[in-house]
Amino acid sequence: MNSNTAGTPVRPPPRGAAHALVFQVRHLGKTYGSGEVAVHALRAVDLEVRRGEFIVLLGASGSGKSTLLNILGGLDSASSGQVLFAGQDLSQAGEAALTAYRRRHVGFVFQFYNLIPSLTVFENVALVTDIATDPMPAGEAIGMVGLGGRSDHFPAQLSGGEQQRVAIARAIVKRPDVLLCDEPTGALDYATGKLVLDVIERINAGLGTTAIVITHNAAIAGMADRVVRLGDGRILGIDANARKLSPSELAW
Repeated sequence: MNSNTAGTPVRPPPRGAAHALVFQVRHLGKTYGSGEVAVHALRAVDLEVRRGEFIVLLGASGSGKSTLLNILGGLDSASSGQVLFAGQDLSQAGEAALTAYRRRHVGFVFQFYNLIPSLTVFENVALVTDIATDPMPAGEAIGMVGLGGRSDHFPAQLSGGEQQRVAIARAIVKRPDVLLCDEPTGALDYATGKLVLDVIERINAGLGTTAIVITHNAAIAGMADRVVRLGDGRILGIDANARKLSPSELAW
């Protein structure tokens, strides 16, 4: 991406546009290094994502899942190709525009929770509202992930699953258009992982937030609208689920 181009503020798709395109990815490539040591993380990836979809990116380690997610989220830049968000070209956005894009439109959830240990649950979530343009009340976001009674607790007083739910509350409190989740259940046990997936599903369905979830666990693909299978930096196939499974129906 061109960091010298200031770019214009990135606008979201209209809230009423139920099937509006959120992302259009065109011939996207990403290469790290050069010459004989070059690593081709993405190769000619084409993808469209619509508002409100639940997408699972499925593939083994090194398949390109995280690289694709990071470029969609404005955390990394492509080496070639184009990424459009709501019709606007992120590939030509400068650093200031990308920072504004991340703040206004994208919520991130990672495998590790990255909570601030010296802050309570409420304070960890409320911190994000200071940089958001139209945040919901922190208590509302905490209630949405089922932790209304734990607002005054510190991260060390919570289980891993509870900490991950706090991380989700922190991601959604700014009302993002897109929720990007990188192995959100990777550090959790089976039962706790299902609780976290249930929260993500409810955010997707209840708020209409587009959710894109990375996993290497094929069972989780059952809850997606579409499953994007990656390997060696390429999209190997895209499958639509005739019926989406609830997290309680998943087994692995």
